[in-house]
Amino acid sequence: MLNPIQVLCSDITSLSLEPEPFASYTEADIISTVEFNHTGELLATGDKGGRVVIFQSEPESHEPEFDYLKSLEIEEKINKIRWLPQQNASHFLLSTNDKTVKLWKVSERDKRPEGYNLKDEEGRMKNLSTVTSLQVPVLKPMDLMVEVSPRRVFANAHTYHVNSISVNSDHETYMSADDLRINLWHLGITNRSFNIVDIKPVNMEDLTEVITAAEFHPHHCNLLVYSSSKGTLRLCDMREAALCDKHSKLFEEPEDPSNRSFFSEIISSVSDVKFSHSGRYLLTRDYLTAKVWDLNMENKPLEIYQVHDYLRSKLCSLYENDCIFDKFECAWNGSDSVIMTGAYNNFFRMFDRNTNRDVTLEASRESSKPRAVLKPRRVCQGGKQRKDDISVDSLDFTKKILHTAWHPTENIIAIAATNNLYIFQDKLNQEMHG
Repeated sequence: MLNPIQVLCSDITSLSLEPEPFASYTEADIISTVEFNHTGELLATGDKGGRVVIFQSEPESHEPEFDYLKSLEIEEKINKIRWLPQQNASHFLLSTNDKTVKLWKVSERDKRPEGYNLKDEEGRMKNLSTVTSLQVPVLKPMDLMVEVSPRRVFANAHTYHVNSISVNSDHETYMSADDLRINLWHLGITNRSFNIVDIKPVNMEDLTEVITAAEFHPHHCNLLVYSSSKGTLRLCDMREAALCDKHSKLFEEPEDPSNRSFFSEIISSVSDVKFSHSGRYLLTRDYLTAKVWDLNMENKPLEIYQVHDYLRSKLCSLYENDCIFDKFECAWNGSDSVIMTGAYNNFFRMFDRNTNRDVTLEASRESSKPRAVLKPRRVCQGGKQRKDDISVDSLDFTKKILHTAWHPTENIIAIAATNNLYIFQDKLNQEMHG
């Protein structure tokens, strides 16, 4: 179980949520998804053991403190968590494992009613013959209690493993995507969904690609995008047809024949796709690169960022140890000016789109010590090595940053490193621009 431990610092790292030093962990403890809510006040993590842990920020603090709020058991690995926009005092979130999506309500209570007319102090019904007068019940203060309850279960709609869920901007519907199909749900209806994308061939032997990720446009409820294992992106408009098998736009980069190799198709598979907050751009991640696409330009990406190009010569060994199939996620900052994605050795990368500067940082126990400042790291491919450089042959491929999240309005990021959750803040811009 994730055991939150606060480590308050004044510089780039403010909080580390991790087990006791050197504590062993199981496969079930590995964090599989991280997600801020729309205000950034709440942060949820899901793990392979089927647990969702929710942390809440402390608004009084000048540092971004996130206190353990609540955990809930769901069963099976949590593939994705998505928060619904808050519309009342309660919070709602969707979680999905391989087959089933669930809607959860998270609410707080710090008052309790007292002075019922028909119930006693224990909540039992009174004998009505003993009620001789009426009183107005009152609310009395109590210790804050957080309640989490499952509100709806959306099941039996997916034959294959669910890889994505996305809440629509209409706040009434959401979609769930598996390897071959995308379904549209109404948040109030659990027993019926509409299939809006189906790429399953009549004969499964003809299957050439699978759906890897899907997301709704942040502002236009009729638009969605999904990525494929062939490295393509398809923008679909639900106004054009009920079944979006025919895309509105196809984003694809022409392959350079001189770079063709046995691994080309594997490393071109898109592992994540995210609309920018503005809705104008798409951010994608494949094995070696992160790419920014303009919705108005389909024939090539607007920007290409090399995440760890030094691994290109190591693809054979990465194929043998299955690392080449790792699925890295990517994230935008609140202003869409910086992108972030993970790498190996607990490294994560940031790219400033305005200055073309980039930085490699490391999530580690050392970086989570009080008053620790993250230092840029550099991977050396041979030749002269600086003091703090790390050789590409020394990288630990069992330590990988697959899941990251960026606070919607502030310079606060959440990094999942195996069973540890790190939260870093501030001075990122100084690292990028300094």
